[in-house]
This record gives sequence, structure tokens and C-alpha cells, in this order.
Amino acid sequence: MSESQGLTRTLSGRVVSDKRSKTVTVLVERRVQHELYGKYIVRSKKYSVHDEKGEYHLGDLVEIAETRPISKTKAWVVTRLLEKSRLV
Repeated sequence: MSESQGLTRTLSGRVVSDKRSKTVTVLVERRVQHELYGKYIVRSKKYSVHDEKGEYHLGDLVEIAETRPISKTKAWVVTRLLEKSRLV
């Protein structure tokens, strides 16, 4: 599977940190069913995601795609903004 075949993994999540330059931290939550009890549990994982222009900020809902390794911790890049954060 390579990018030329169009089979890149994409996820959507919320930006929880934008303090680093060219990097945002995205929290991706998924719901899984417990194998024994059947109750739905929320599992979450944080990804360091490349943001070249620094245009995504805290609270934004974004779509991220897997790419070649950019640094030790970054192998994802923001592809598009799904929802702008609402000011409270």
C-alpha cells in the first residue's frame, strides 16, 4: 500500500494544542464495544500533526492523513478543516 494507490489512512479529531511551531496535537477519539460486556467505551489517542502554515488553532475539528515520517514523532499531516472552534 502506497500513497500512489490512494490508500492513505485518514482520521478526524480535535486540536488540543497549537503551542509548537508547525505542529499541532490532535486528539482522536473512537468508540469501541467491550468484548465481554457489550458496553461502548471511548478510546482516545493523541497525534503530533504537521501544520506548515500554522493555520489551525485550539478547538478546531480537523482531518489528518498519514504521510512519510516528518520527524521523530510526526508522521501525519492536516489535510483540511472540518469545523472552526467556537469562542466561549
